[in-house]
Amino acid sequence: MPFSFIGDLSISQQFAHATLAEYERELIVERVKAGIAAARESGTRLGCPPVNPDTIAEKLAVVADARSRGRTAAEAAALVGWNRATLYRHQTGAMKSTSTV
Repeated sequence: MPFSFIGDLSISQQFAHATLAEYERELIVERVKAGIAAARESGTRLGCPPVNPDTIAEKLAVVADARSRGRTAAEAAALVGWNRATLYRHQTGAMKSTSTV
């Protein structure tokens, strides 16, 4: 006999449990969406806070100086509290913003 988490429940009982679980999930999703909508209406900003471009420019200058002194990208990024991928993302963003101006 195969192992079953449901046990000795009949097919109709299993279906009833699955239906209730699906309904409960729908209620949870609905409550979460309502909560997010209420937060937005009250002015709450969701997600990461906006980054100050001046701060990014200062950190890029520190990294550029460190790179000119022979540090690796990962070491230079660590000096300003970034990882290497974050450094490259900001460098690419800085290049795009200066090339379009």
